[in-house]
Amino acid sequence: MVQNIMIACGVAWILQLTALNYGPLMVNHPRFALWQPFTYMWLHDPNSIFHLLSNMLGLYMFGGALERVWGSQRFLRFYLVCGVFAGFLIAAWDWITGGPSSTLGASGAVYGVLMAYGLTWPNRTIMLLFPPIPLRAIYLIPLLFLLQLGMGDRVSHVGHLGGVIAALFLMRQDVGRFLSLDTLRYRWHRYRMRGRLRAVRRDEWGRRRDDDQDGPTLH
Repeated sequence: MVQNIMIACGVAWILQLTALNYGPLMVNHPRFALWQPFTYMWLHDPNSIFHLLSNMLGLYMFGGALERVWGSQRFLRFYLVCGVFAGFLIAAWDWITGGPSSTLGASGAVYGVLMAYGLTWPNRTIMLLFPPIPLRAIYLIPLLFLLQLGMGDRVSHVGHLGGVIAALFLMRQDVGRFLSLDTLRYRWHRYRMRGRLRAVRRDEWGRRRDDDQDGPTLH
């Protein structure tokens, strides 16, 4: 299913490069139509292939693992709900703030997938590309929102947030387990144990350094 979604988005992007008028398919204000929260998520900026590639890379990296666990049908339902909810939230926000605007892209649905991955495997370590640092999966979404603060007004923060909200609602049982008292107690105990382990390692390193300063033993 991940592969099929990627192919559909790629074909739609190629069609956008033609004379096809895709304006009515985006989430538009004030020219809003009920189909737009569904159709906008298959379109990407025809002037920048990076928009398409970044979304498809996130979908490929994290969506495949979820599909193998959930199955294709459940994954597709989850992906569509996150994207459509994000589309309606974008339309509602545009109506509240006023002014003409248009939004396209699969980021809302992809952010829902990223949130689901973080809730399913919160302790998995992810090596980011930019910046190249290791990060636990549960902290991926907060970091991405932080990095977006400097990306300008063209980034749909509301759409990304909509995908995350939909994912949190659909996975509310996983959220409840993650925030349960037993889980929080376990994480606090693990954090304290790691602190003690680091202290032991520092003491051991200090003793080794002192022994080295005393000079080698001669036989």
